[in-house]
Amino acid sequence: MRCIFCKADSSDSQSVEHIIPESLWNTEQILPRRVVCDKCNNYFARNVEKPLLDSPALTHLRFHEAVPNKRGRIPEIDGLILPGHVVRMRRHVEGPFVASVALPPQAFDEILSGKSSTLVLPAETEPPAAQIVSRFLAKVAIEALAQRLLNFPGGLDYVIDEVCFDPIRKLARVGQPKAWPHHSRRIYDINHRWNDERGDNVQVVHEYDFLYTELGELYFVLALYGLELAINIGGPDVDGYRAWLAKSDGASPLYSGKNAPPSGE
Repeated sequence: MRCIFCKADSSDSQSVEHIIPESLWNTEQILPRRVVCDKCNNYFARNVEKPLLDSPALTHLRFHEAVPNKRGRIPEIDGLILPGHVVRMRRHVEGPFVASVALPPQAFDEILSGKSSTLVLPAETEPPAAQIVSRFLAKVAIEALAQRLLNFPGGLDYVIDEVCFDPIRKLARVGQPKAWPHHSRRIYDINHRWNDERGDNVQVVHEYDFLYTELGELYFVLALYGLELAINIGGPDVDGYRAWLAKSDGASPLYSGKNAPPSGE
């Protein structure tokens, strides 16, 4: 068996591959052992997923949504106790919103004296660099292709041997080319709730699919907490996706066409 990224023999590899990181609540979208070799698996965790997860935007998102890492810890963030004391916020898994605040001595004294008591958390944070996001999308796109074709005879060999996938594979593996744009927009609120098949009110953390346009372009479309991200698998250009959106009145591929909700919902 060969790795879908480096194409080297992966027969001895023992790690399963999470298409979406575990630190984004993914416990189901997983590729079996040997689809991605241990070397590539470890490399992506350090050099592709970690830069995204450690970005201020994702750190604050995971804090507010109480998303733990593999060790069960929620990222810490900085807050501000007025008039100007920086404090460290530590979120706990227990309870709807339980947090600890590390206070500097002066802030503690002012709170006791009644001079300061208002805690402010940042409302907006800097998004991750475009290349970090595009490289992450490239990695997830190749793995999602492998997942889609996993049970078809010759499916994984097609993902590995098809040369048209080599450029985006290179983007995932070595970050080249540096300029590979992606399309980003919000399609629903972070805390939006949906009724699942059992009628339960649930929050959608991540969802993804592929879009094949009339121009013959293949796009991978991923939504994280309602932030839709799209990347062209065939090359560094998203004009075709913008054109598709204009023609489709802005409808997301994740909620239109074959993915459209049943009539009446």
